[in-house]
Amino acid sequence: MKTKKQHTALEVTDLCIGYGSISVCDNINFTLLQGELTAIVGGNGIGKSTLLRTLGNFQSKISGTIKIDGKNLGNHNTLELASKISVVLTEPVASKNMTVTELIALGRQPYTNWIGRLTKKDKTQINKSIQLLELEDLKNKRCFELSDGQLQRVMIARALAQDTHVILLDEPTTHLDLYHKVQILKLLKFIANKTQKTILFTSHEIEMTIQLSDKILILNGKENPFDEPCKLIENKHFEGLFPKDAIAFDAQTGSFRIRK
Repeated sequence: MKTKKQHTALEVTDLCIGYGSISVCDNINFTLLQGELTAIVGGNGIGKSTLLRTLGNFQSKISGTIKIDGKNLGNHNTLELASKISVVLTEPVASKNMTVTELIALGRQPYTNWIGRLTKKDKTQINKSIQLLELEDLKNKRCFELSDGQLQRVMIARALAQDTHVILLDEPTTHLDLYHKVQILKLLKFIANKTQKTILFTSHEIEMTIQLSDKILILNGKENPFDEPCKLIENKHFEGLFPKDAIAFDAQTGSFRIRK
């Protein structure tokens, strides 16, 4: 019995990112398949958020190629791109006075008419997102009434309502306690598998991403390895992520320990 071939959602080749002509990180190469959850990890200032913003077309690349569904990122118009990539950045919500449902409905903007009227299809997609993120009890609350964890789920629901092939999230577990960090990452894993969306996120929670991600991109400013977590461990790519005199990586447990 033949297995169904996974669709290539995002392909990055020889990418150099930065600001103007100043490079932050180069030699970035990876391919994301439909239905995969992928993490971007690395030290502070290595370019994780810069990469995500570049992939989302919020800033220009310096060189290299980014393809969405086989087509160069720069060849998509704004509306077309909004129907293929949704992005959740770390910037605060513009108006926390909106209700949860109103904020999630903003994800349908690429599809609504010029006066922003929601169709039956739009409302169905919004309701599906609310149900998938288990937000039914919160849908009429104002966003300022929510906890950080609840608001993060709402932002993910908005991206899901946008119904794009690719979802990019910058530090989705920031400011959350351990339980809610795990809850969000397990939810992203479930969404990727359930809806066949391709989800790429940045994270400092390396040990969690090893356990939950299908693939990991390690930005180290050199070869920037990309592979399944187990293969990255086998090839000792996590061992050089931090100074060895301070932090050691245990390949047996997939965790870091402090050198005393």
